[in-house]
Amino acid sequence: MVSPTKPKPPLPGKQPGKPATRSSAQPSLRFQLSPELYQQTLSVLDTLEQAEDPAEYRDALADLVGTLTNSGLDAYFLEPLKLAKAGFISQQSASLGLAGARQVMGSVIRNIIGRMDGPQLLSVCGSVRTFMR
Repeated sequence: MVSPTKPKPPLPGKQPGKPATRSSAQPSLRFQLSPELYQQTLSVLDTLEQAEDPAEYRDALADLVGTLTNSGLDAYFLEPLKLAKAGFISQQSASLGLAGARQVMGSVIRNIIGRMDGPQLLSVCGSVRTFMR
């Protein structure tokens, strides 16, 4: 006889009974966080998730998502260029191009997160935690 398994508690920001949108069984591509950025990420997520009014921490979450996005751009694009010993001009061109993209993305991130309500902000926190696994 197979014993029933105890259901796992929902992830922070995830509604009970809703299916997960990402599965840890699926392939993924992730980058390393510095210890400082990891601690900052946990601090912002914990603060927002425990807040009576998560909307008070929209700016902190927008800053964090922007920082994580920038770190990902560096990890996935600029660092491989350096490792490949791409020429100085190529690296500078890439840096300059990404600077423009960062400005646009930063504005979009701030604008969108700035309009989210509590449950939406908690959902973003849950997604960030999923990426951290």
